[in-house]
Amino acid sequence: MSEQSAGRAAAQPAGIAAEQTLPWRAMLGISLGVFMATVDMSIVNITLPTLMVELGVSLATVEWVILSYALVVTSLMLGVARLGDMLGKKRVYLWGLAVFTMGSLLCGAAPGAYALIVFRGLQALGAVMMQALGVAIITDIVPPSRRGRALGLMGSVVALGLSVGPPLGGLIIGLVGWRAIFLVNVPVGILALAVVRRHIPADVPARGGQTFDAAGALILFLTLVCYALGMTMGQHGGFSSPSVLGLLALAVLGLGVFLRVQAVKSQPMVDLSMFRQGRFSLGLLMGWICFLLMGGAFILPLFLQMARGYAPQHVGLLMMVVPVSMGMISPWAGSLSDRYGSRLISLLGLLVLAGGCLTISGIDEYTDAWGYILRVAPMGLGMGLFQSPNNSAIMGAAPRERLGLAGGLLALSRTLGTTTGLPLLGAFFSARVEAAAGLPAHSDLAQAAATALAAGVRATYLLSTALALAAAGLALGLLLAERRKGRPALD
Repeated sequence: MSEQSAGRAAAQPAGIAAEQTLPWRAMLGISLGVFMATVDMSIVNITLPTLMVELGVSLATVEWVILSYALVVTSLMLGVARLGDMLGKKRVYLWGLAVFTMGSLLCGAAPGAYALIVFRGLQALGAVMMQALGVAIITDIVPPSRRGRALGLMGSVVALGLSVGPPLGGLIIGLVGWRAIFLVNVPVGILALAVVRRHIPADVPARGGQTFDAAGALILFLTLVCYALGMTMGQHGGFSSPSVLGLLALAVLGLGVFLRVQAVKSQPMVDLSMFRQGRFSLGLLMGWICFLLMGGAFILPLFLQMARGYAPQHVGLLMMVVPVSMGMISPWAGSLSDRYGSRLISLLGLLVLAGGCLTISGIDEYTDAWGYILRVAPMGLGMGLFQSPNNSAIMGAAPRERLGLAGGLLALSRTLGTTTGLPLLGAFFSARVEAAAGLPAHSDLAQAAATALAAGVRATYLLSTALALAAAGLALGLLLAERRKGRPALD
């Protein structure tokens, strides 16, 4: 066990460390918050057509209901994580639960589209506090020997939220109306507040005399806003437009300025020395690659609807295959990583993920529902095998006083991976479909034949296979390096 992990174990409440069991009530409180925030990400997508009709606005306007949430979560992740280290992770997590619950209530009562967009931003402010600090709290209160299992269970909660969101949203809209999608969070949020307040032990904030790096936080906020907006606009209007190129150039410039400021600050928002550890920095990179691949998964429902002619509700059920398979295997993967080491299980997960991408590349215009399920299930199994062991390795490599920041970086790698993968793999898919169908650039893909759509899926998932194998190469290198040093790689 590393010195950092030993220090964390010594700092834990005696009962928890002595029992060497999971603190189930504390985990229930964190799980309720994570589940609520995850469901809310996936459930809102299905409301867009209803919101357009009932609020009388265009698609361009109602898309900001999703975009405002994504921008707040992406841009504030690390600032909130740093506050958690300074002020106490439990305290900031409780603030997040309270703000998210209040934001949900206001969203449900919103008088119009613009008010709903603003209240979604408030809801996202609460969600980012939970997303940034949930994993850090779990790492703090769970013994290192059980950390993989605990994070695996949290992975199952996330997968469950992603799975039930769309069908639950459709059911609620049909029975009650769109406002209930937000209002249902209120009683769950109140329950989670009570459980977290009572059953999660208070953590010790960072040593006194800490200051918040306001300049660094502002620079990073503007940088991430420019990046997220640039990627979103590029998805819709192409990456060659001057506005998109300008936003991405500002993001690159902002990143350079941010790194420079962090290097000279005595108390930076992001401690750059953390990235000198290969287990930490390469773990984040591998996670980013995997979520980049998952961000491109949106092309599959397009294929199922346009090439195979499946109804939306049928497609919704088929899209549950990946998150359900992730949720089934995540706890088992976490337990295996506690026993055999996180690096070995992460590598196995990446190889299964690469195999899943390769099997998806075999889809054609004749693939039926069962053929689709058999091809995509390995992708979910691979992500489930990879994610909790990799998360455990990343958090195990972080200093105790920086657990909040480590958890924020972990959550940000997921967000940025999805933000990057969706437009880039989407653009690659569109280009391959247009080439196969002989269509001009930026054509309506509904004009493409089923064979061209299948060709686009095959090309995109061959590229995804190569990216997954690159991540597996990084994992193999880390595993061999740690074995050469005689490290068990259990942390």
